[in-house]
Amino acid sequence: MSKQRFSYQREQIYQMVTMTDQHPTAETVYHQLKPSMPRLSLGTVYRNLHRMAQDGRLMEIDGPVARFDANTHPHSHYRCRFCGKVADFPELPYDAALDQRAAEGGWQVDGHSLVFYGICPDCSGDHS
Repeated sequence: MSKQRFSYQREQIYQMVTMTDQHPTAETVYHQLKPSMPRLSLGTVYRNLHRMAQDGRLMEIDGPVARFDANTHPHSHYRCRFCGKVADFPELPYDAALDQRAAEGGWQVDGHSLVFYGICPDCSGDHS
């Protein structure tokens, strides 16, 4: 993890992600912060979120649109294929055996991310 100097914008971006369990996109963070930070750019938000994910401060959840999670402890997610919503799947414990299987295949594994794709409860009535 690299050490970055303090940045008010970066800390506000980080705090925005930590204050929600909604796994926001960069655009969501930008639109939430823009009214109180008029000089903030979308590019700044993207760069900082990706950097914080690389540094381990946030978890980046890949998909058609990246989402960010302040909970960096190993856990799984659900992702709706219609609305893009991401939710934690806390009932599913982290399975270190999966990391071990990958290591047996020669991979140097730091961890894994498991995402279940399907239809969320809000969309299921519309797309069943």
